[in-house]
Amino acid sequence: MHPSASVIIFTSLSGLGFGLMFWLGFGFPDVTGWSAFWFFFIAYGLAVGGLISSTAHLGNPQRAMNAFSQWRTSWLSREGVAAVATLILTAPFAIGLIFFNTDLQILGWISSILALVTIFTTSKIYNQLKTVPRWNMPLTPVLFLVYALAGGALLSGQITVSAVLLLVLTLLQLAAWQMGDKAFSNAGHTLETATGLGHLGKMRLLESPHSSPNYLMREMVHVVGRKHALKLRAISTVTLGLFPIAILMFLPFSHLLAAVAVASHLIGLFVSRWLFFAEAEHVVGLYYDQR
Repeated sequence: MHPSASVIIFTSLSGLGFGLMFWLGFGFPDVTGWSAFWFFFIAYGLAVGGLISSTAHLGNPQRAMNAFSQWRTSWLSREGVAAVATLILTAPFAIGLIFFNTDLQILGWISSILALVTIFTTSKIYNQLKTVPRWNMPLTPVLFLVYALAGGALLSGQITVSAVLLLVLTLLQLAAWQMGDKAFSNAGHTLETATGLGHLGKMRLLESPHSSPNYLMREMVHVVGRKHALKLRAISTVTLGLFPIAILMFLPFSHLLAAVAVASHLIGLFVSRWLFFAEAEHVVGLYYDQR
């Protein structure tokens, strides 16, 4: 798939934002006043900024509001509804902590659960696509949730919890890459199944269906060199989890080192999310003989 910058930013930043909201809703860290303000400011900035960036990928961004009406059948619509509900419900909880030193605990718990629901709906947008075997795996929603929880724990300053979650995340990401590499062949997609002409026998492409690139080729077909992908996976593995874990567990705490750990995690997050889209093979690539 074509790795669109807007979608990479959306899935990365919104996941971090809602992940941080999850921990804040359960009182981690236990802050009030200006400290609470800055934590919620970061959470809202990441979540809302990510959601806004996603509209850049729409054909008609001005019609984005129409997506909310399709919640019965569309995971994209469900994501929008869940995100708005989370942002609205988190607001009074945050206001209570910031301005009134009041912990509306029930609201915090509910907003935390809604934050996880939002992340889950985001993952299902991609996980539901049977035409993209690399995404159509049970591990995809789990990976999205752990990404958010690990990143949120790191941003909320939970050293031990974030270190454990980052280790789990790194192992899950490695497993997802290994399983994803076999997903397309295991799904059994061929030129015959892609065209629906398998009953006629073995097929081969005589010439390209189009003389120039079209929308499907631009959006659904993207080829990543194997060596290039392996290098990016190595970079992501180190910066996503291993380097931040080393900083958190083996070096004395300081705000500067904490910022370095967060920056490293962000680099790994963006690299792995780029690979998430770039390595995803759509069955339409068979039709154009570009798999």
